[in-house]
Amino acid sequence: MKMNKKAAMEMSVGTIVTIVLLMVVLILGIFLTQRIFKSSINAIDEIDSEVQSQITQLFAKEGNKLAVYPTSREIVIKKGDDPKGFAFSVKNTDVEEAEFSYSVVVDDISKCGTTLTEEEANEMLIGKEGSFTLGPGDALDLPRLVKLDIPETAPPCTMTFNLEVDKDSVSYSTAQIFVTIK
Repeated sequence: MKMNKKAAMEMSVGTIVTIVLLMVVLILGIFLTQRIFKSSINAIDEIDSEVQSQITQLFAKEGNKLAVYPTSREIVIKKGDDPKGFAFSVKNTDVEEAEFSYSVVVDDISKCGTTLTEEEANEMLIGKEGSFTLGPGDALDLPRLVKLDIPETAPPCTMTFNLEVDKDSVSYSTAQIFVTIK
C-alpha cells in the first residue's frame, strides 16, 4: 500500500512538471510568433517606403512619365515561390485631368520552348490591368503593383512582358519587363 501511494505521488509530481514545461513552451512559442510577425510587417512597410522613394526619385528627372521599380526591369522568380513582381507609377504631364489605364501582356515567350503558351503566361499575372484618374502634374500616390505567380509546372526560361499605359484611350508610355523563371 505504501508503495502505491509513493508511486502515485511521483506520478502526480511528474504530471505537474510536464504540464508546467508544456505551458512554458506554449507561451514562448506564442511570444516568438508575435515577434516574427511584427518584424515581417515592419520589413514590408520599410520595403514599401523604399519603393515609393525610388519612384519619386525617378520622377525627379525631367520628362519622365512612367517609373518602374526595380529600375533594371528584371525580375527573377523561383518556381512555386511566393508571387513577386514590379511596381510602377505614372505622372500626368498634361495641364488637364486625365483618365489613365494600364495593362501588362506577354511580349515574347520564345525562350520558354513549346510547353508554355501566351495564355498561360498571361494567367501568371496578378494585377495586370486597371485604371485611375490623375490631375494635372499629379503622379500616383501609391505605385501600382503587378505580381507573377509562377506554378511548379512552368519551364525555366526568360520571357518579356509589356507594360502599356494609355491616357484617354491613347498610348501614353510603355515599358518592357524581363522575367526569368528558375
